[in-house]
Amino acid sequence: MIYTVTFNPSLDYYVQVNNIKSGMVNRTTSERLAVGGKGLNVSLALKELGEDTLALGFIAGLTGDAIDEKVRRLGLPHDFIKVGGQSRINVKIKSNTETDINGSGAQISLNDINKLIRKLKTLLTQGDWLIVSGSVPAGLDENTYADLLKKLKSIKDINVVVDACGKLLTQTLKYKPFLIKPNIYEMCEIFGLSSIPDLEGIYACARKLQEDGARNVIVSMGSSGAVMVTETKQSMYVRAARGQLVNSVGAGDSMIAGFIHEYIKSGNYFSALNFATAAGSACAFTKNLATREQIEYIESLML
Repeated sequence: MIYTVTFNPSLDYYVQVNNIKSGMVNRTTSERLAVGGKGLNVSLALKELGEDTLALGFIAGLTGDAIDEKVRRLGLPHDFIKVGGQSRINVKIKSNTETDINGSGAQISLNDINKLIRKLKTLLTQGDWLIVSGSVPAGLDENTYADLLKKLKSIKDINVVVDACGKLLTQTLKYKPFLIKPNIYEMCEIFGLSSIPDLEGIYACARKLQEDGARNVIVSMGSSGAVMVTETKQSMYVRAARGQLVNSVGAGDSMIAGFIHEYIKSGNYFSALNFATAAGSACAFTKNLATREQIEYIESLML
């Protein structure tokens, strides 16, 4: 079973505004509302690929009820914990550029997190996958994910995947996650780099993250593809498919889902990275998460 944890799910309000002008009244040309949050996106992509998945996390208030209802209508197995406050609404403005305005999220207490830990301890068994990804609401600190993994370390032989920014990610490395997936900008932030390094520099940074504890590292680079270093000492690069960017939201989450799906099937890192990159590209080329057929078509162009 593949479990995802989303501390900060959202309702994402997408609006198209032609030639948006700051400081003035602007009119939308289209709009839509979707559930968001990195872990939820991973679970939705895994479900599309035919994998058994359960989405866990926290919801709050009327927004949380709407998230729960939308997830239910999508047919995604889920088991959310209700907490205080209000789940966030993120505004995604599409105009000449993409602009995101993300809310801060619900109020999650230590008692709420302990409820999640108890739930996970009853669910997780040997060979399962646990994906912890995305931001945490205001009020939780950069040790949140590390503390979660610390309290789960007695559960042996589970595959942990972490996809987060900054210290929220790096603090988990001591618990030796199976996979981490910073994007190129997050990697540069971690190492204090003012510009994107060349390929050898990216490999060097990924290996340093391995030295700090990560077993496998993927660095996603958008239209430039993806780099991976593996615990079997392999270094690999896959080019992204060419196409028109429609929506970058969920592309990184689709990469994680694609990687896990293919790795479970083949046990081959390169095949998994190739399929992951196809999944990320396919998502970027459509306004929603990509279908399995779209991903497989993009993969066929990359072979």
